[in-house]
Amino acid sequence: MSSNLASLTQAQKVFAFASMCVGMFIALLDIQIVSASLRDIGGGLSAGADDTAWIQTSYLIAEIVVIPLSGWLSQVFSTRWLFAASAAGFTVASLLCGVAWDIHSMIAFRALQGFLGGSMIPMVFTSAFVFFDGKKRVVAAATIGALASLAPTLGPTLGGWITDHYSWHWLFFINLAPGLFVMFVVPMLVKIDHVNLALLKTGDWIGIALIAAFLGCLEYTLEEGPRWNWMQDGTIRTTAWITAISGVLFIWRGLAAAHPVVDLRALKDRNFALGCLFSFVTGIGLFSSIYLTPLFLGRVEGYSALQIGEAVFSTGVFQILTIPVYAMLASRFDLRWILMAGLALFAVSMIEYLPITHDWSAHELLLPQALRGIGQQLAVPPTVTLSLGALAPNRLKQASGLFNLMRNLGGAMGIAACATILTNRTNLHFYRLAEHLNPANEAMNGLLANIAGGSTDPEAQTSALRSLWQLTFREAQVLTYHDAFFSILACFAVATVLVPLMRKVAPPKGPSADAH
Repeated sequence: MSSNLASLTQAQKVFAFASMCVGMFIALLDIQIVSASLRDIGGGLSAGADDTAWIQTSYLIAEIVVIPLSGWLSQVFSTRWLFAASAAGFTVASLLCGVAWDIHSMIAFRALQGFLGGSMIPMVFTSAFVFFDGKKRVVAAATIGALASLAPTLGPTLGGWITDHYSWHWLFFINLAPGLFVMFVVPMLVKIDHVNLALLKTGDWIGIALIAAFLGCLEYTLEEGPRWNWMQDGTIRTTAWITAISGVLFIWRGLAAAHPVVDLRALKDRNFALGCLFSFVTGIGLFSSIYLTPLFLGRVEGYSALQIGEAVFSTGVFQILTIPVYAMLASRFDLRWILMAGLALFAVSMIEYLPITHDWSAHELLLPQALRGIGQQLAVPPTVTLSLGALAPNRLKQASGLFNLMRNLGGAMGIAACATILTNRTNLHFYRLAEHLNPANEAMNGLLANIAGGSTDPEAQTSALRSLWQLTFREAQVLTYHDAFFSILACFAVATVLVPLMRKVAPPKGPSADAH
């Protein structure tokens, strides 16, 4: 198959890679594109808030299950046919989501969309190492890194704009044109490996069942745990136990099986193990910040979906502007120090969030979001190169699935932790603030008198107390967002100091025939 690759011109390789990037981008975009529009979708489908949340959860569960399996699946069906079939299925699932007739059909179609979209993501990472070498590989990694963090960042912005100007149905219909494009172009140009159906006979079906149970139940537990107060809910306890047991058995199977579905042995490579850790941490930062910022603007500031999208858009702008800067730096400096600078900038952006107050708007959020966008672009691409660039070509496919899984797991755990912090710490801060609100507090007495307009009427007094409660709760929420951003800061501080443990990676001069 190396002859097929050699027959492609450089322009054809770039076009083939770009076509795969389109598929990855729409799959990643759909993770967050509905987040700002769940209320509109729920209203259109006559669904309550609890059911509507499953529009997001079903996609994430299906996606996180298939990502680590994509390496083995691409070995069985080949990269081009798996990618093309996934793009075709994703397009059909998007159409079905747009015409969903009730919440149950929407949840089912979103799960199908997530499963088919998730299988496209890791294949782009491995294909970049096959198509390109040297400096071109650095540019390809920068492109992948930009798309991997830019798509979820732009999701709420684009989703809010589409819903505000058209209808929520178009959140899914916009996938049709790019999906069809990918479906037809990829089979014509991405001929980098062969179909090998014989692998179905030696497939690690036990490992597949274990990883599906482990990741599916883990994602459910993380998504639903904060809402149902974790272990106080019977279903959460059950899924948590299944997660723990299947997780242990999956690790045992991954190390003991002759042909494991996920290559856990790749973690013996120090660069890959640390890279997975950094991928996990960047997942925490990327998805948690996307979760927290719109939530703050909606709950505390009362922003609409479109206003939230416009406010968070600056992160994507600064990330795009940093792409050529990264490409220039990567050709001149050790990637480890660029990675370290990116993680450190992300940590600094969290520091800039810490003075957050109730009157922060898009203007105050500009600097921390700009630093976050720059940090994302400097952190993700070198992590890809340093982690996967040192592995043997024949291990790239399965290792790429594990690497991508860690980013999504980081995002899931980060969001769950932040949701728990917002629930528990809000109550704690409210009670601490309330301790100071007593008749001996002259400032409080003056505020109440001012709100009541000096009236002694019971209704006016009650209204003043209600306003005081709302003000106190608002300030408690603001203090809680400070706590959540501080937790993300701690994760990035630890990751930053671990970067020097990675080895320097010199990219191979050309793709190996073994990769094909």
